[in-house]
Amino acid sequence: MQPSCRIRPRRVAALASVTVLTLAVSTSAGTGHLTAGAMTAAGPAALARTSALGPCMINGPTDVEMSEGIPTPGGYSRSTGTVHALTLMVDFSDAPGQGGAMDRYREFFPQTQNWFRTSSYGRLDYRPETPVDHWLRMPKPFKSYGIERGAPFDPGYRQFVQDIVAAADPTVDFRQYDLLNVLVTPNAGPSALDTVLSVTFAGNTEAPVADGVPVANASFVYSRQDDGSGTYSRTGYRVLPHENGHTFGLPDLYTQSGGGAVGHWDIMSEDWGADNDFLGWHKWKLGWLDPSQVDCAKTRGTTEYTLTPLELPGGSGTSGGSGAKLIFIPLDRRTGYALELRAHEGNDEAVCRPGVLIYKVETDVDTGMGPVKVYDAHPDSGGCTRSPNVHAELSDAPFGVGETFRDPRRGVRVEVLGVDAAGNYRVGVSREPGSWGVGSP
Repeated sequence: MQPSCRIRPRRVAALASVTVLTLAVSTSAGTGHLTAGAMTAAGPAALARTSALGPCMINGPTDVEMSEGIPTPGGYSRSTGTVHALTLMVDFSDAPGQGGAMDRYREFFPQTQNWFRTSSYGRLDYRPETPVDHWLRMPKPFKSYGIERGAPFDPGYRQFVQDIVAAADPTVDFRQYDLLNVLVTPNAGPSALDTVLSVTFAGNTEAPVADGVPVANASFVYSRQDDGSGTYSRTGYRVLPHENGHTFGLPDLYTQSGGGAVGHWDIMSEDWGADNDFLGWHKWKLGWLDPSQVDCAKTRGTTEYTLTPLELPGGSGTSGGSGAKLIFIPLDRRTGYALELRAHEGNDEAVCRPGVLIYKVETDVDTGMGPVKVYDAHPDSGGCTRSPNVHAELSDAPFGVGETFRDPRRGVRVEVLGVDAAGNYRVGVSREPGSWGVGSP
């Protein structure tokens, strides 16, 4: 199997390896969504950098097209409140739709809707809407569009989008929707077990216009993530939450070695096999965590924090006494360490070793190049999961009580001090004199 790769209209980055099976594409950010062309930003855009969390709102340089930085720039679909997802099922003369179009729709819904509700703690009201309940027949054969793995937006996808818009008109008013899902008949193109074609064009200012607005955030899903044995039939829908993650401005977390940098700890890394959630950093970036649920470990010395399971709603910062969802240790204006507590709860079905997950976020590393790296508390152990298509080595990556993470060069030490009866973890974060922090250049 192969990981996805991210391709831009003018630059192609092809990655070939094993494990993750989705494809994503980003262009420069432009209109906020399908509606009106207003410039919107996903996540905590209104949070002032002068606030207590300001030093932890690291951001990337302008030449990084899809960055892990906070806040997410304008051009992507909003990720909180009600999001209207226009969903269309399409087929071709050389690949007529298999079964009913609504059968294809039900492969992804309400599962995708429920996944986002759980992951966002109800802050994203994702509404999949399909005003056309039959296959939309494209005017050209599938092969004529030149769609293959790594295909750029021009010319094939531009023509494809134009034909979708023409086929949907006048039934569909594109101004009413925030993003577009195109569910292609599974018999168009190769099996996902051989080559993954699923792709997203996000923040695409060069997209065709429909009803006066550009189709700027569009996800295309091909084939099925199912080998026919039923292994993936329950979780194969998660290719769509992954692709929609790009429409919200999230980058791919795989690298040339597949999901080796993050493993199964985020759906933007691996979306095959047992269910999994977003990283806490992504939940903050998307606006699903309140400022009170994030602690910025910016000062020198040693500070003790409490973490509550990321998968469960509730919890607040240390001032509230009930624990945070995310602790961030800024190293400089581009990078930092994130700490969160992962447990076998909510969307995290694959968690086989609960504990404190520690990872590095680099906002100057582009999508698909490894912008996040998870640190393995138990290297070379082989992991603890036996779920198929999961990067097993990192499955036992979280740090447990008595275990310590150190970065001597940056003067950072993290120690897991204990766990209470409710399953919350106490963590000590130490920053040595001379490490980057408040007041540092």
